[in-house]
Amino acid sequence: MHAIENGATGSLRRPVRAVYWLLRACHPGPTAAVTLLVGGLAVAAGRSGPQALLMTAAVLAGQLSVGWSNDAVDAARDAVTGRRTKAVVAGEVSAGAVRAAAVGALTLCLPLSFACGPLAGTVHLLGVAAGWAYNLGLKATALSWLPYAVGFASLPAFVALGLPGRPWPAWWSVTAAALLGVGAHLADVLPDIAGDLATGVRGWPQRLGRRRAALLLPLPLVAATVVLVSGGPGPAGATGLLAVVASVAVAVGGVLLAGVRPKAPFLGAVVVAAVDVTLLLRQGTGFG
Repeated sequence: MHAIENGATGSLRRPVRAVYWLLRACHPGPTAAVTLLVGGLAVAAGRSGPQALLMTAAVLAGQLSVGWSNDAVDAARDAVTGRRTKAVVAGEVSAGAVRAAAVGALTLCLPLSFACGPLAGTVHLLGVAAGWAYNLGLKATALSWLPYAVGFASLPAFVALGLPGRPWPAWWSVTAAALLGVGAHLADVLPDIAGDLATGVRGWPQRLGRRRAALLLPLPLVAATVVLVSGGPGPAGATGLLAVVASVAVAVGGVLLAGVRPKAPFLGAVVVAAVDVTLLLRQGTGFG
């Protein structure tokens, strides 16, 4: 009897474990962050509950497809560098299963995106295509920053173009989002630069080297703060000026402390990025 019960328990645990590792393979942190950002922008833009949920679902499907395709494409490279935290390298799921999940999520993303409007859907899918292009080869070129910039810039544009009348997003929201994307690229690649170089990946941050990439990391994020404060609706005000001063102080502080605390530039960039996201959510997408 106990053997039967243990066998039944094991058969239940196996699919649950596979789902767990498959979810880990989608890059859950960035996927959740981008999805929640768009959900917040949709609510800030005045979208109703169902409409905001539709936009959020479209972005979630797109981000899942990009995350899973990244792990599927990089499976062999991750194995060479011994990244045992990766689901495929750990042997918990196959590269084929991750690839199938990526294609399935992309297939779901298509109708969800176009359900938000033809122009909005096209813009969102352009951002998703940029993520796939990065995974399929652009990550190893000097233009590795471009898919991140395009992908992030597409998010406020997607929300704005999905509104009644399809208004164009304001330049400052798209520009700030693109700068956030460049910062996200540097932050995402920074911990893996040595392994990337060992496997022949020579994107923009890898060409800069770890030290220069770490020092550069806060700059696009501070620039995003300046764009949001100076270009946003209404005068900058004391809050906006305080945001700029705080971003510059934190970024410079991180760079100055890099010699004694190597992670200081990265931590400073996280703080500045949080300021930028708060400003973006507060000001919305704007209209051109």
